[in-house]
Amino acid sequence: MDKVRDLASQRAAVIFTRSSCYMCHTVKALFYELGASPAIHELDRNANGKEMEWALREQMGCNPAVPAVFIGGKFVGSAKDIISLHVDGSLKQMLIDARAICFFTKQTSNN
Repeated sequence: MDKVRDLASQRAAVIFTRSSCYMCHTVKALFYELGASPAIHELDRNANGKEMEWALREQMGCNPAVPAVFIGGKFVGSAKDIISLHVDGSLKQMLIDARAICFFTKQTSNN
């Protein structure tokens, strides 16, 4: 669990995935579309992947274990949670608040 927490807190947006998981791919694509560059940890390609997947499932309550999304170091949820947040418009603001994406306002000159 400590490894999961450590990795989840290293970047503003972190996604634990499996390389063959189509919902993981969908969530990653959504983040990229929104302008985020999340840290991606593919558990099936990580030496400690099985232990991390167990920790996500048993200690964090992720079912299924992937995708597991963390924003600002906090567990946000799985694919269905992320899609719901996107549909209701709050996902982008969460990413902005965590500084996972930059949102620049256009400045106007008064000349």
